Amino acid sequence: MTVTIVMDVPSTENNGTSVACMNLVRYLISCGDEVRLLGCDEQKKEDPGYYYVPKINFPPIINSIVKKNDVALARPVNETIRKAFDGADIVHIMIPFMQAHRAVKIAKEMNIPVTAGFHCQAENVTSHIQLMNSKFANKLFYKTIYKSFYSKVDAIHYPTNFIRDIFERETKHKTTGYVISNGVNELFVREQVEKPENLKDKFVILFIGRFAKEKSHKVLVKAVKHSKYKDKIQLVFAGAGPRIKEVKRCARRCKINPPIINFLSRPELVKLINYSDLYCHPSEVEIEGIACLEAISCGLIPLISDSERSATRDFEVYVRCLFRKKNSKDLAEKIDFWIENPEVKKEYEKRYLSFANNFSLLSSMKQMRDMLSEYSLIRGDSM
Repeated sequence: MTVTIVMDVPSTENNGTSVACMNLVRYLISCGDEVRLLGCDEQKKEDPGYYYVPKINFPPIINSIVKKNDVALARPVNETIRKAFDGADIVHIMIPFMQAHRAVKIAKEMNIPVTAGFHCQAENVTSHIQLMNSKFANKLFYKTIYKSFYSKVDAIHYPTNFIRDIFERETKHKTTGYVISNGVNELFVREQVEKPENLKDKFVILFIGRFAKEKSHKVLVKAVKHSKYKDKIQLVFAGAGPRIKEVKRCARRCKINPPIINFLSRPELVKLINYSDLYCHPSEVEIEGIACLEAISCGLIPLISDSERSATRDFEVYVRCLFRKKNSKDLAEKIDFWIENPEVKKEYEKRYLSFANNFSLLSSMKQMRDMLSEYSLIRGDSM
């Protein structure tokens, strides 16, 4: 099978969509498929099978937003798109931005079936224009991308039932959808890892996620301020993004131990998870929450926001693993419970390890390939 994957942002694995994309690429190649990537990643410009298009040069204000979020959007070039699609059995598009719209139009002209991933929740976009909590703006986003893009593809990959239900409810359209988790890499397993010397006397609470408004880092920072064990707790944030300075300022105002902030490779992240004591996921908006699943797969108990806009709340297997969204005092009480009850903590770590078995990367990638293979046959049947 020859698969062309359209990725409107660089494929550097610094966000969930890029990780999902490259996981799929690696799996398809391991199955003997020919994989082509169409995108604007300059670092891959000369790589075999990579079809490069330039980045869009927006007006200065928009460019600054894009740069702060460490992404770049691809400018569609018809000739390059046609070359990337020539001879392909199927096209899979990761996100519904400008190049994606042109790609689906050209693929249909070339009689190539198209599937598309749903990796972009409305609030991930509207948060950048201070409209994250506007029901009208979020509904308009979903209706717009349905009409202009998703209504034109043959099938949609949803990482969770949660996001499929939201999209279909807001657009009032049933879709041909496949619910497939993005999956947890097999590297994320429980290991015995010693804490670094400077953390041996600390209770380490970890959060993995981009420094963006909807991830709600400050809720966790303020929770530590309210904890009885404030001086004992060390926050570790693994991620990058535009709001790092803001989170650091919040920590200084709260007079807690300065958070440790790093963007780590996967092997480094596995070690960090395995010497941490608790994982907290305060994010108010989340399509799936693979980072939370990665932590669970290494044996950490998660503390998860009960936000109705987050699929991650469905990972709760015990009432004390959920806290009221944006409520730092409630989160502080939950943190204190787990510090004070190490035996209960051990019991639920085992339960969560069992729960994580439902999200293996290999199983997810097999389901993704089955979906692509099913729709690639459409072209064969029509030729």
